[in-house]
Amino acid sequence: MAVPASAAPAIPDAPASCAPLWNSSTAYSAGGTVAHHGRNWTAKWWTRDENPGAATVWADRGACVGGGSDFVISEAEFDAIFPDRAPFYTYQGLIDALHAYPRFANTGTEETRSREAAAFLTHADFESVGLRYVKEINEANYWIKCDYGRPFGCPAGQSAYYGRGPIMFSWNFNYKAAGDALGLDLLNDPWLVERDPSVAWQTALWYWNTQNGPGTMTSHDAMVGGAGFGETIRSLNGALECDGGNPASVRARVSAYERIAGVIGTNPGSGLTC
Repeated sequence: MAVPASAAPAIPDAPASCAPLWNSSTAYSAGGTVAHHGRNWTAKWWTRDENPGAATVWADRGACVGGGSDFVISEAEFDAIFPDRAPFYTYQGLIDALHAYPRFANTGTEETRSREAAAFLTHADFESVGLRYVKEINEANYWIKCDYGRPFGCPAGQSAYYGRGPIMFSWNFNYKAAGDALGLDLLNDPWLVERDPSVAWQTALWYWNTQNGPGTMTSHDAMVGGAGFGETIRSLNGALECDGGNPASVRARVSAYERIAGVIGTNPGSGLTC
């Protein structure tokens, strides 16, 4: 029997097509629409050189398809940085994740934006061994990453919160906090981080943009505020590496950062060590 029209399930709207890519040197009047990081944006008033997502002049019109990417690192550069990466780590997964933190690699001059992207990808390169690993190798350590002292406990199981993704995101309290921030139930389904490339990149961006870790500032603030790459090491690994904790590891991270900055053609800047 035919289903009455009033009872038929609604079909969700398909994503809109992408507008022309945003250009920093172009002036846009109110109502002008551009694509940036896989989303359409409409100008609220006249604007030029104000990045969509990082400036309040732009209104987010949602995800779009077919528009390419204007991320400061191209897909060809991404491939050159990670020539032996696991198939899981797609460039598109990274681009899809950028909407979660629109100020990332989207604040300041082109050089500042490029340095931040290079620094972020350096730590991804270091923690996941060139993006070869999607999850932590040492399974004997999985059970350690559950802190039952937290009121929410470890509902997915004591061994469920091991490191995953570009920065080996771990611990139940981080899954809970990141999930709440991103609108995802990562506390009950931490495996989503190893199933969905965009979610994996989003968890790394959550830490980068919102967490000081053992440092005094977020890695995002370190790069856009001029403190330099060394402070991002402190925010990620603190005393384990900085202030003489592990000079060899610091040198390895700096060397990787200089290599990646070279691939994308930007100067690494000052403040490289901690």
